[in-house]
Amino acid sequence: MSVLPEEIALDILETVPVVMRVMRADMRRYRQPHLSVPQFRALAFSRNHPGKSLNNLAEHLGLTPASTSKLVDGLVARDLIDRRDSAEDRRRITLNLTPLGFSVWEQAFHHTQVALARRLSRLTGSEREILKASMRVLRPLFEEADNSEGDD
Repeated sequence: MSVLPEEIALDILETVPVVMRVMRADMRRYRQPHLSVPQFRALAFSRNHPGKSLNNLAEHLGLTPASTSKLVDGLVARDLIDRRDSAEDRRRITLNLTPLGFSVWEQAFHHTQVALARRLSRLTGSEREILKASMRVLRPLFEEADNSEGDD
């Protein structure tokens, strides 16, 4: 008997939000205390989407461009993000992590990975194999959509 795509979609809709809540909590736990959650999310976005615009980040964060600009100003002042005019369009602002910004993001990411690995260690070896294979199948289905979202 074959599993219907709708059944898998339901499993994803019910499981992914729970996993993301745990991962976000771990990321917040290991971020620098003087960094707000939206600021940390801005670092993560800039790490995953280098050179994207301020508007792309605003859309990702669910903030207005003005609020996002103020948030980015604070990150620029602390040398965590580099904010520049686009070479192609001077009206467009591009964002990139600085080496310090990358280090701050990387530290929180590493600690989160360790916490997640600890949780996954409770699975049997065969369960981990199944999960790993599932990730190899699932990732390409969503990666292309993720990479195209938020383009100007």
